[in-house]
Amino acid sequence: MKAMMAAAVILAALAQNANAQDAAAGENSFKKCLACHAIGEGAKNKVGPELNGIDGRKSGTAEGYNYSEANKSSGITWGKDVFIEYIKDPRAKIPNTKMIFPGIKNEKEAGDLWAYLASYNADGSKK
Repeated sequence: MKAMMAAAVILAALAQNANAQDAAAGENSFKKCLACHAIGEGAKNKVGPELNGIDGRKSGTAEGYNYSEANKSSGITWGKDVFIEYIKDPRAKIPNTKMIFPGIKNEKEAGDLWAYLASYNADGSKK
């Protein structure tokens, strides 16, 4: 009986880890974003805004970036759920956005990407 309970606990822990976000995998996924976005110490706006401190930031507020009116008036505050919905199809979430990225449809990859992005403070330091 104890062996069965121990096995159940181990299986539950493995299942939980399989569903957890993986910031390292998200860093790899961020390579798709590098042409337009920067993150980390010294990050600057590019074609898209820098993404430091995105968790809890209001859309359209990165200093010095020229956002579309659609993005500035979207009313979005970035968090995991909003980001995952957005990154699946940015133009569906914010019509008339300047972002032309086709999206990341895989929810696990989107979650991993969020875990990576959310690991940075507004000053570019790691949390």
